[in-house]
Amino acid sequence: MLKIGIAGTGAIGLAVARAMSEGGIPGCKLVAISARNAERANEIARAIPVPVRFLTFAGLAEECDVIVEALPPEKFGCLARPVLENGKVLVALSASQLLGRDDLIDLAAGAGGRILVPSGAMLGLDAIKAVSQGKITSITIETRKPVAGLVNAPYLHKNGLDLAGITEAVCILAGSVTEVAREFPANVNVAAALSLAGIGPNRSRMEIWADPALNRNMHTVRVASDSSDFTMQIQNRPSVENPATGRITPQSVIALLKDLTAVMRIGT
Repeated sequence: MLKIGIAGTGAIGLAVARAMSEGGIPGCKLVAISARNAERANEIARAIPVPVRFLTFAGLAEECDVIVEALPPEKFGCLARPVLENGKVLVALSASQLLGRDDLIDLAAGAGGRILVPSGAMLGLDAIKAVSQGKITSITIETRKPVAGLVNAPYLHKNGLDLAGITEAVCILAGSVTEVAREFPANVNVAAALSLAGIGPNRSRMEIWADPALNRNMHTVRVASDSSDFTMQIQNRPSVENPATGRITPQSVIALLKDLTAVMRIGT
């Protein structure tokens, strides 16, 4: 029985905790959660029908076999290091925080830890991993967001960009995934995961668009390779707890946890 811990109690962490406590995942048991304060811990305790312990990041790393990371980007390193130092499995949703972090890869390798990145709000990672065994010519991800989802972005304020009153889609930023991640660290996890599965963040291109015609985030991925060319598109339904988070994201974590102990596994 794998002991599961969850770091981050927002829409993603709480959805995974509820799923584990209500339906259960064969071979896995939710044993601990990290909450930011006693008030939040009490809220979670009321929302989850089974008893769990509330631990620090270090406590999760010591007590659990697998730790699900669903944190703000700036908190990622505070969890990742103790988890990997203890040789545990880190399920990392903040994929953008893995860019340029070879030190974490080396730490995991030396201590016997592992880093698993769920598909989150993205599709097609299996196909990209497959074509990466040959030669990938290009990968481009185009992310289109409703205007309301971008108006508070620090990048817009820093560059004096005003989206009020736009009537057609506007490209806010374009460049490599590495470049875009510097400006939108909390919004490029899907692109980071794609780049890590394929040709890397420096060669993968990303575009962020503000689109007044949309009310959901939409991601379009175009891939050219020596084995196949394909285009994929996904438009995610928002979660009830947080409209900025897609419902599919916590579901991808649940699917990953099920695969850890599954007798049969489908997909790469």
